[in-house]
Amino acid sequence: MTREGVAAVDRALTILDVFMEGGESLTLTDISKRSGFYKSTTLRLAESLEKFGYLRRLEDGTYRLGPKPLYLGSLYQRHFRSADIVVPVLRKIVDELQEGASFFIQDNNARICLHRVDAPRSVRDSVHEGDALPLGVGASGHVMRAFAGETGEKYDRIRQSLYSISLGERDPEIGAVACPVFGIGQKLAGVVSTSGPKYRFSDEKVAQIIPILKHHAADLTQALGGRWPDDGAGPAA
Repeated sequence: MTREGVAAVDRALTILDVFMEGGESLTLTDISKRSGFYKSTTLRLAESLEKFGYLRRLEDGTYRLGPKPLYLGSLYQRHFRSADIVVPVLRKIVDELQEGASFFIQDNNARICLHRVDAPRSVRDSVHEGDALPLGVGASGHVMRAFAGETGEKYDRIRQSLYSISLGERDPEIGAVACPVFGIGQKLAGVVSTSGPKYRFSDEKVAQIIPILKHHAADLTQALGGRWPDDGAGPAA
């Protein structure tokens, strides 16, 4: 569903977004080129953003982010509860795929199931919140190792494709597909996965799972302050 917004607000937020592309300070021309706005429009928006503390104009005429985004970020972190954001997305995954969905984070040499929603089926895999599973086996572990900089063709492929598949690795009867979730600074915030009995993870089924899981990983990435790589599986408009 297309969501309508306020054009002026959209343009102002676009101006702020260009600073995520790099560069501590940018000229008005730089901002105009990156945003795609006329220079006159960019100037008006920059002046408004400066007035409210979102941008700061330096003595040389360039702009950098002001203190307000940092203040908002601290408020967000103070009130942030991962369950409020992650669990609803896991429920959507379960509704769409009819398989269990998990969100893992890394803790030293293990992956911890931080959030879990079970499949509404009598035959399903057994994963519980708080479970500590090995990094060396399983789709989620492979994703974590890939984005921790592990070398090798397999991990290069995961970094490029943004997903991993495992069939019977941790448990000979279980299959899983996992995707990375990025946070602020494009650091890996966690891994979202769907898993279930291996016989339900045929090639055809996995081909259906991948774009759905990527879509929800992209939504989580956006919610956690990251930017999903442009692979055509981003959040819906």
